[in-house]
Amino acid sequence: MAARDDRLAPAPEQAPDLMARVARGDEAAFAALYDELAPRVFGLCRRIVRDPAQAEEVAQEALVEVWRTAGRYDPAKGSAASWVLTIAHRRAVDRVRSEQASTDRERRLATEEVPYDDVVEQATARLERQQVRRCLQDLTDLQREAITLAYYKGYSYREVADLLGAGLPTVKTRMRDGLIRLRDCLGVSFA
Repeated sequence: MAARDDRLAPAPEQAPDLMARVARGDEAAFAALYDELAPRVFGLCRRIVRDPAQAEEVAQEALVEVWRTAGRYDPAKGSAASWVLTIAHRRAVDRVRSEQASTDRERRLATEEVPYDDVVEQATARLERQQVRRCLQDLTDLQREAITLAYYKGYSYREVADLLGAGLPTVKTRMRDGLIRLRDCLGVSFA
């Protein structure tokens, strides 16, 4: 008796018959269908996904989907093997796309510049403004008015002197003294 080549041996049952039984929940039929098609499903997944471990996962997911959705198989639209391989192909392509999207997302996040935390920046600015206001209140009226006109409203020394009705040297001196007091109050050191 010649050695038998299992690849050429006819399957004991044809896939369409097995699919009908699988649709009714027949586990033995699914086991037979699995034995018949699993190597082809894995081979297809392996060619698409390339990673053997992931190909095994995808093949398993595809065959589980076949078990769950066997009732949707319509023999008029194609062979059972084609239907199963279509499911496997779709799953494999989805896995490749998912992996690519994940890689792209990681690459984008790795190269993306992390913006400074706006909440911290806003809170810090608010605290600094409050501290400046408090320190401004400790100045004399002439110092506070001169600094406010020059630094917050953009007037020159000459314009500040004219607006306050004071001499230019007096305004410059008051502003310098006021800025020194502000520096001390704010705890700022100038280089």
